[in-house]
Amino acid sequence: TDIDKVKPTLQKMAEVGMPLLVHSEVTDPETDLFDRERLFIERHLRPLVEALPELKVVMEHITTKDAVDFVLSAPANVAATITCHHLLYNRNAIFQGGVRPHMYCLPVLKRETHRQALLAAIKSGSPKFFLGTDSAPHPQAAKESSCGCAGVFTGHAALELYAEAFESVDALDKLEAFASHHGPDFYGLPRNTGTVTLER
Repeated sequence: TDIDKVKPTLQKMAEVGMPLLVHSEVTDPETDLFDRERLFIERHLRPLVEALPELKVVMEHITTKDAVDFVLSAPANVAATITCHHLLYNRNAIFQGGVRPHMYCLPVLKRETHRQALLAAIKSGSPKFFLGTDSAPHPQAAKESSCGCAGVFTGHAALELYAEAFESVDALDKLEAFASHHGPDFYGLPRNTGTVTLER
């Protein structure tokens, strides 16, 4: 997984305006699981953004303060999605009362300081952050096994879960833009004209 091997493709993507949507983690097995995102930014993403300043980049489902800080400090062509489960839970959720396989996902849930940074990002209303559920349903046997699949299934109630997260930081007024405006605006697509109404 040497990013230099795809440099010509990335250069062409920058030329034609095709965005790079990237799961921003290093994958070498020697790296601590909880450091993967930070090291990917340092080793690969920051140099890439500097080398190809025209390339649109979306960091998919960020999980750390490092990623929030990077996106906020990067040019306007860099954005990120955030999942509802990374907004609602920290890594303790995986181990409360035993191993909780349905809370195991990749990128893995992080410590509380990182969750608070994600909440601050959505509360800020910055257009650089938008919805990306990364909802991953698996058969029960594939999750509840000796080597379970990564993924949290949230698709059935994603908007309600996002609303819970936004309400927790008194930012329900920012939910619509996060869910419906920031993404299409970043991609240069028309906003949906339909609406969904959530009721208590």
